[in-house]
Amino acid sequence: MKIIEPSELVINSDGSVFHLHIRPEQLADNVMLVGDPDRVALLRGMLSNVEYVSQSREFVSATGFYKDKRITLLSTGIGTDNIDIVMNELDALANVDFETRTIRKEHRCLKILRLGTSGAIQPDIPTGSMVYSRYSAGIDGLLNWYQGRDRVCDTDMEKAFVKHMNWSPLLAAPYFVRNSEVLESRFEGAVQGITLSAPGFYGPQGRVIRLPMADPEYLSKLASFSYNGLKITNFEMEGSAIAGLARLMGHEGATVCMIIAQRSRKNMNVDYKGLMMEKAEEAIERLAMEESAIERI
Repeated sequence: MKIIEPSELVINSDGSVFHLHIRPEQLADNVMLVGDPDRVALLRGMLSNVEYVSQSREFVSATGFYKDKRITLLSTGIGTDNIDIVMNELDALANVDFETRTIRKEHRCLKILRLGTSGAIQPDIPTGSMVYSRYSAGIDGLLNWYQGRDRVCDTDMEKAFVKHMNWSPLLAAPYFVRNSEVLESRFEGAVQGITLSAPGFYGPQGRVIRLPMADPEYLSKLASFSYNGLKITNFEMEGSAIAGLARLMGHEGATVCMIIAQRSRKNMNVDYKGLMMEKAEEAIERLAMEESAIERI
């Protein structure tokens, strides 16, 4: 059996994984990801029987119970580069024996749901809406580093997007990944579409302060893209890596976002924390659902 060397999977002296500082027995099968570390402390109040709390850099985590379902809350910080750390270390916690440094024979599938904030691209999506990412589109390039990316991506959608956008060869090749159908069934009331994960908050999301855009028509071209009836609904910065790496690793991964900015109308709700807590409880409720309950939604 292949031994995973210490330089490839770093395990701390307390038996926890390097960045997240979580030990294998502390990880639940249901994982809720948020960007802001402070949000974990807020959401922790929804859990009972909290088993542990940890903080390492921007990675704050806690595991406890929502009703009778064990859930791990974890903050990721911003960007798909952080998601690369989070997803690889979560998968290692689930599927690597830390004692022998070998891959476990039985695969453990995690349900990983990101709850985030987002900006709407389509004018008919008002602030306060919830958007479930049926597809996540990455323009960050992360998934292109991994073998098998074409196996989990919709390459025809990618080609249509590149042609429609007249995509610059100076930019990373886009990738389009289907989010979890298992988790999608729990968010039937949410707006659904394609969520674009950008590698930055300003230029890659079409914001102009002093530096002009290389493509002045970027936002309008995004808004007009359509493929098999799906449009690009919103921007955020992590979902593509969650969807793509989850598919490659055999986990159920998805993103649901609350809209706090309307890019076409150029407005933003900065006082969204109360509403976010309401949406967070709804998201945790749906993540923790029994499969039999989903049929009754």
